[in-house]
Amino acid sequence: MKTIIEKAGVLIEAMPYIRSFRGAIVVIKFGGSAMEDKTCHDGILADAAFMECAGLKPVIVHGGGKAISRRMAKEGIQPVFINGLRVTDAAGVRLVEEVLNHEVNVELVETLIACGAQAAGIQGPSILRAEKFKPLDPRTRQPVDLGFVGKVVQVDTAPVQACLEAGLIPVITPLGRDSAGNVYNINADDAAGALAQALKARKLVFLSDVPGLMKNPKDPHVIMSTVSRREVEDLIRTGVIDGGMLPKIQGALDALAAGVGKIHIIDGRLPHSLLLEIFTDKGIGTEIVQ
Repeated sequence: MKTIIEKAGVLIEAMPYIRSFRGAIVVIKFGGSAMEDKTCHDGILADAAFMECAGLKPVIVHGGGKAISRRMAKEGIQPVFINGLRVTDAAGVRLVEEVLNHEVNVELVETLIACGAQAAGIQGPSILRAEKFKPLDPRTRQPVDLGFVGKVVQVDTAPVQACLEAGLIPVITPLGRDSAGNVYNINADDAAGALAQALKARKLVFLSDVPGLMKNPKDPHVIMSTVSRREVEDLIRTGVIDGGMLPKIQGALDALAAGVGKIHIIDGRLPHSLLLEIFTDKGIGTEIVQ
Protein backbone atom coordinates (compact mmCIF):
# COMPACT_ATOMS: atom_id res chain seq x y z
CA MET A 1 0.00 0.00 0.00
CA LYS A 2 2.85 2.41 0.82
CA THR A 3 4.34 2.01 -2.66
CA ILE A 4 0.98 2.74 -4.27
CA ILE A 5 0.56 5.86 -2.14
CA GLU A 6 4.09 7.00 -3.06
CA LYS A 7 3.21 6.63 -6.75
CA ALA A 8 0.16 8.82 -6.21
CA GLY A 9 2.39 11.39 -4.51
CA VAL A 10 4.65 11.50 -7.57
CA LEU A 11 1.65 12.23 -9.78
CA ILE A 12 0.51 15.02 -7.47
CA GLU A 13 4.03 16.52 -7.52
CA ALA A 14 4.00 16.43 -11.32
CA MET A 15 0.56 18.07 -11.66
CA PRO A 16 1.59 21.75 -11.47
CA TYR A 17 4.38 21.14 -13.99
CA ILE A 18 2.03 19.36 -16.38
CA ARG A 19 -0.41 22.25 -16.08
CA SER A 20 2.32 24.87 -16.54
CA PHE A 21 3.96 23.21 -19.54
CA ARG A 22 0.80 22.13 -21.35
CA GLY A 23 1.20 23.17 -24.99
CA ALA A 24 4.87 24.10 -24.54
CA ILE A 25 7.44 23.12 -27.15
CA VAL A 26 10.38 21.18 -25.68
CA VAL A 27 13.32 20.49 -28.01
CA ILE A 28 15.26 17.37 -26.98
CA LYS A 29 18.73 16.61 -28.28
CA PHE A 30 19.11 12.83 -28.16
CA GLY A 31 22.61 11.41 -28.61
CA GLY A 32 25.62 9.98 -26.86
CA SER A 33 25.82 6.69 -24.99
CA ALA A 34 22.08 6.65 -24.26
CA MET A 35 21.39 5.96 -27.94
CA GLU A 36 23.58 2.85 -27.82
CA ASP A 37 22.06 1.26 -24.71
CA LYS A 38 18.67 -0.19 -25.62
CA THR A 39 17.24 0.23 -22.11
CA CYS A 40 18.22 3.92 -21.99
CA HIS A 41 17.21 4.44 -25.62
CA ASP A 42 13.74 2.98 -25.15
CA GLY A 43 13.26 4.69 -21.77
CA ILE A 44 14.02 8.15 -23.16
CA LEU A 45 11.60 7.68 -26.03
CA ALA A 46 8.94 6.39 -23.61
CA ASP A 47 9.48 9.59 -21.59
CA ALA A 48 9.00 11.67 -24.76
CA ALA A 49 5.80 9.76 -25.51
CA PHE A 50 4.55 10.47 -21.97
CA MET A 51 5.35 14.16 -22.39
CA GLU A 52 3.23 14.32 -25.54
CA CYS A 53 0.42 12.46 -23.78
CA ALA A 54 0.61 15.01 -20.93
CA GLY A 55 0.08 17.87 -23.35
CA LEU A 56 3.64 18.99 -24.05
CA LYS A 57 5.04 19.21 -27.58
CA PRO A 58 8.38 17.38 -27.71
CA VAL A 59 10.64 17.81 -30.74
CA ILE A 60 13.54 15.36 -31.00
CA VAL A 61 16.82 16.12 -32.77
CA HIS A 62 19.06 13.09 -32.81
CA GLY A 63 22.67 12.23 -33.41
CA GLY A 64 24.06 8.94 -34.61
CA GLY A 65 27.83 9.22 -34.57
CA LYS A 66 28.47 5.66 -33.45
CA ALA A 67 26.10 4.23 -36.04
CA ILE A 68 27.92 6.26 -38.68
CA SER A 69 31.29 4.99 -37.47
CA ARG A 70 30.05 1.40 -37.59
CA ARG A 71 28.86 1.84 -41.18
CA MET A 72 32.16 3.45 -42.14
CA ALA A 73 34.06 0.53 -40.63
CA LYS A 74 31.86 -1.88 -42.58
CA GLU A 75 32.62 0.05 -45.77
CA GLY A 76 36.34 0.08 -44.97
CA ILE A 77 36.44 3.85 -44.41
CA GLN A 78 38.67 5.15 -41.63
CA PRO A 79 36.99 8.01 -39.67
CA VAL A 80 39.03 11.20 -39.40
CA PHE A 81 38.45 13.75 -36.63
CA ILE A 82 39.98 17.20 -36.22
CA ASN A 83 39.52 18.83 -32.82
CA GLY A 84 36.71 16.38 -32.09
CA LEU A 85 34.80 17.13 -35.32
CA ARG A 86 34.29 14.49 -38.01
CA VAL A 87 35.84 15.29 -41.39
CA THR A 88 33.22 14.52 -44.03
CA ASP A 89 34.11 14.23 -47.73
CA ALA A 90 31.59 13.81 -50.57
CA ALA A 91 31.39 10.03 -50.15
CA GLY A 92 31.23 10.40 -46.39
CA VAL A 93 28.32 12.83 -46.40
CA ARG A 94 26.31 10.45 -48.60
CA LEU A 95 26.96 7.68 -46.06
CA VAL A 96 26.03 9.98 -43.15
CA GLU A 97 22.82 10.95 -44.93
CA GLU A 98 21.91 7.31 -45.53
CA VAL A 99 22.56 6.23 -41.93
CA LEU A 100 20.83 9.18 -40.25
CA ASN A 101 17.82 9.53 -42.55
CA HIS A 102 17.10 5.91 -43.34
CA GLU A 103 18.35 3.94 -40.36
CA VAL A 104 18.61 5.90 -37.10
CA ASN A 105 15.66 8.20 -37.75
CA VAL A 106 13.37 5.38 -38.88
CA GLU A 107 14.22 3.28 -35.84
CA LEU A 108 13.48 6.17 -33.44
CA VAL A 109 10.12 6.85 -35.06
CA GLU A 110 9.18 3.17 -34.90
CA THR A 111 10.11 3.01 -31.20
CA LEU A 112 8.00 6.06 -30.39
CA ILE A 113 5.04 4.51 -32.17
CA ALA A 114 5.59 1.29 -30.20
CA CYS A 115 5.42 3.44 -27.03
CA GLY A 116 1.95 4.60 -28.04
CA ALA A 117 2.91 7.99 -29.51
CA GLN A 118 2.43 9.27 -33.03
CA ALA A 119 5.68 10.41 -34.62
CA ALA A 120 7.07 11.50 -37.97
CA GLY A 121 10.61 11.62 -39.26
CA ILE A 122 11.81 14.88 -40.80
CA GLN A 123 14.99 14.84 -42.85
CA GLY A 124 17.11 17.83 -41.87
CA PRO A 125 17.91 19.03 -45.41
CA SER A 126 14.21 19.69 -45.98
CA ILE A 127 14.04 22.28 -43.18
CA LEU A 128 17.59 23.36 -42.28
CA ARG A 129 19.42 25.81 -44.55
CA ALA A 130 23.14 25.44 -43.95
CA GLU A 131 26.45 26.81 -45.05
CA LYS A 132 29.96 25.37 -44.86
CA PHE A 133 31.46 25.48 -41.37
CA LYS A 134 35.17 26.23 -40.97
CA PRO A 135 36.08 26.33 -37.28
CA LEU A 136 39.29 27.97 -36.12
CA ASP A 137 42.13 25.69 -35.09
CA PRO A 138 42.70 26.46 -31.38
CA ARG A 139 46.48 26.42 -31.87
CA THR A 140 46.99 28.22 -35.18
CA ARG A 141 43.76 30.29 -35.15
CA GLN A 142 43.40 29.41 -38.84
CA PRO A 143 40.17 28.05 -40.43
CA VAL A 144 39.99 24.26 -40.70
CA ASP A 145 38.31 22.66 -43.73
CA LEU A 146 36.19 19.73 -42.51
CA GLY A 147 34.61 19.04 -45.89
CA PHE A 148 30.83 18.75 -45.92
CA VAL A 149 30.33 19.92 -42.34
CA GLY A 150 27.93 22.82 -41.96
CA LYS A 151 26.22 25.20 -39.60
CA VAL A 152 22.57 26.21 -39.60
CA VAL A 153 21.78 29.64 -40.99
CA GLN A 154 17.99 29.35 -41.36
CA VAL A 155 15.17 27.06 -40.22
CA ASP A 156 11.87 26.39 -41.96
CA THR A 157 9.64 25.69 -38.98
CA ALA A 158 6.42 25.11 -40.97
CA PRO A 159 6.80 21.29 -41.36
CA VAL A 160 7.68 20.97 -37.67
CA GLN A 161 4.72 23.09 -36.57
CA ALA A 162 2.43 21.06 -38.85
CA CYS A 163 3.54 17.86 -37.09
CA LEU A 164 2.98 19.38 -33.65
CA GLU A 165 -0.47 20.63 -34.59
CA ALA A 166 -1.34 17.12 -35.81
CA GLY A 167 -0.24 15.57 -32.50
CA LEU A 168 2.92 14.06 -33.96
CA ILE A 169 6.38 14.06 -32.38
CA PRO A 170 8.83 15.37 -35.01
CA VAL A 171 12.11 13.41 -35.13
CA ILE A 172 14.73 15.39 -37.02
CA THR A 173 18.12 14.50 -38.48
CA PRO A 174 21.02 16.96 -38.02
CA LEU A 175 21.63 17.59 -41.72
CA GLY A 176 21.27 20.75 -43.76
CA ARG A 177 21.33 21.91 -47.37
CA ASP A 178 22.87 25.03 -48.87
CA SER A 179 21.52 27.19 -51.68
CA ALA A 180 23.46 25.12 -54.24
CA GLY A 181 21.88 21.87 -53.06
CA ASN A 182 24.89 20.50 -51.17
CA VAL A 183 24.08 18.46 -48.05
CA TYR A 184 26.08 19.08 -44.87
CA ASN A 185 26.56 17.10 -41.69
CA ILE A 186 25.68 19.33 -38.70
CA ASN A 187 26.57 18.89 -35.06
CA ALA A 188 23.36 17.67 -33.40
CA ASP A 189 23.77 20.05 -30.45
CA ASP A 190 23.95 22.98 -32.87
CA ALA A 191 20.96 21.73 -34.86
CA ALA A 192 18.89 21.36 -31.68
CA GLY A 193 19.83 24.85 -30.54
CA ALA A 194 18.90 26.37 -33.90
CA LEU A 195 15.53 24.60 -33.89
CA ALA A 196 14.80 25.64 -30.31
CA GLN A 197 15.50 29.26 -31.23
CA ALA A 198 13.39 29.18 -34.39
CA LEU A 199 10.48 27.44 -32.64
CA LYS A 200 10.74 29.74 -29.59
CA ALA A 201 10.79 26.61 -27.45
CA ARG A 202 9.96 26.77 -23.77
CA LYS A 203 12.78 24.34 -23.01
CA LEU A 204 15.87 22.91 -24.71
CA VAL A 205 17.10 19.64 -23.21
CA PHE A 206 20.55 18.19 -23.89
CA LEU A 207 20.72 14.49 -23.05
CA SER A 208 24.42 13.97 -22.35
CA ASP A 209 26.84 11.50 -20.81
CA VAL A 210 27.38 13.69 -17.73
CA PRO A 211 24.93 14.38 -14.88
CA GLY A 212 25.01 18.16 -15.37
CA LEU A 213 27.34 21.09 -14.74
CA MET A 214 29.81 20.68 -11.89
CA LYS A 215 31.96 23.33 -10.21
CA ASN A 216 34.56 20.61 -9.79
CA PRO A 217 34.56 18.24 -12.81
CA LYS A 218 36.48 15.70 -10.71
CA ASP A 219 33.54 15.42 -8.31
CA PRO A 220 30.49 14.34 -10.35
CA HIS A 221 28.38 13.98 -7.21
CA VAL A 222 28.06 17.76 -6.69
CA ILE A 223 25.87 19.11 -9.48
CA MET A 224 24.82 22.72 -9.88
CA SER A 225 21.04 22.45 -10.00
CA THR A 226 20.29 25.95 -11.32
CA VAL A 227 22.79 28.41 -12.79
CA SER A 228 22.37 31.77 -14.46
CA ARG A 229 23.84 32.94 -17.74
CA ARG A 230 26.35 35.09 -15.85
CA GLU A 231 27.46 32.17 -13.67
CA VAL A 232 27.97 30.00 -16.76
CA GLU A 233 30.03 32.72 -18.43
CA ASP A 234 32.21 32.86 -15.30
CA LEU A 235 32.68 29.07 -15.43
CA ILE A 236 33.80 29.35 -19.05
CA ARG A 237 36.16 32.21 -18.27
CA THR A 238 37.79 30.30 -15.38
CA GLY A 239 38.15 27.12 -17.45
CA VAL A 240 35.73 24.99 -15.43
CA ILE A 241 33.70 24.48 -18.60
CA ASP A 242 35.96 23.52 -21.49
CA GLY A 243 36.63 20.80 -24.04
CA GLY A 244 33.68 18.99 -25.57
CA MET A 245 31.18 20.62 -23.21
CA LEU A 246 32.06 24.13 -24.41
CA PRO A 247 30.23 24.07 -27.79
CA LYS A 248 27.13 22.64 -26.11
CA ILE A 249 27.12 25.36 -23.46
CA GLN A 250 27.78 28.12 -25.99
CA GLY A 251 24.80 26.86 -27.98
CA ALA A 252 22.75 26.92 -24.79
CA LEU A 253 23.67 30.55 -24.14
CA ASP A 254 22.80 31.49 -27.72
CA ALA A 255 19.41 29.80 -27.33
CA LEU A 256 18.73 31.70 -24.11
CA ALA A 257 19.64 34.97 -25.80
CA ALA A 258 17.19 34.14 -28.60
CA GLY A 259 14.30 33.66 -26.17
CA VAL A 260 14.32 29.96 -25.26
CA GLY A 261 12.99 29.73 -21.71
CA LYS A 262 15.37 27.30 -20.02
CA ILE A 263 18.19 24.96 -20.96
CA HIS A 264 18.52 21.58 -19.25
CA ILE A 265 21.59 19.35 -19.22
CA ILE A 266 20.84 15.87 -17.91
CA ASP A 267 22.34 12.40 -17.95
CA GLY A 268 20.49 10.39 -20.58
CA ARG A 269 21.75 7.16 -19.03
CA LEU A 270 19.62 7.68 -15.91
CA PRO A 271 16.21 5.94 -16.14
CA HIS A 272 13.38 8.41 -16.84
CA SER A 273 15.79 11.35 -16.71
CA LEU A 274 13.50 13.49 -18.88
CA LEU A 275 10.48 13.06 -16.62
CA LEU A 276 12.51 13.51 -13.44
CA GLU A 277 14.01 16.77 -14.70
CA ILE A 278 10.83 18.33 -16.03
CA PHE A 279 8.09 17.06 -13.73
CA THR A 280 9.69 17.04 -10.25
CA ASP A 281 10.61 19.79 -7.81
CA LYS A 282 14.32 18.99 -7.51
CA GLY A 283 15.09 17.69 -10.98
CA ILE A 284 18.20 15.59 -11.60
CA GLY A 285 20.46 17.72 -13.80
CA THR A 286 21.36 21.35 -14.40
CA GLU A 287 19.02 24.05 -15.62
CA ILE A 288 20.49 27.22 -17.14
CA VAL A 289 18.35 30.33 -16.84
CA GLN A 290 18.69 33.99 -17.75
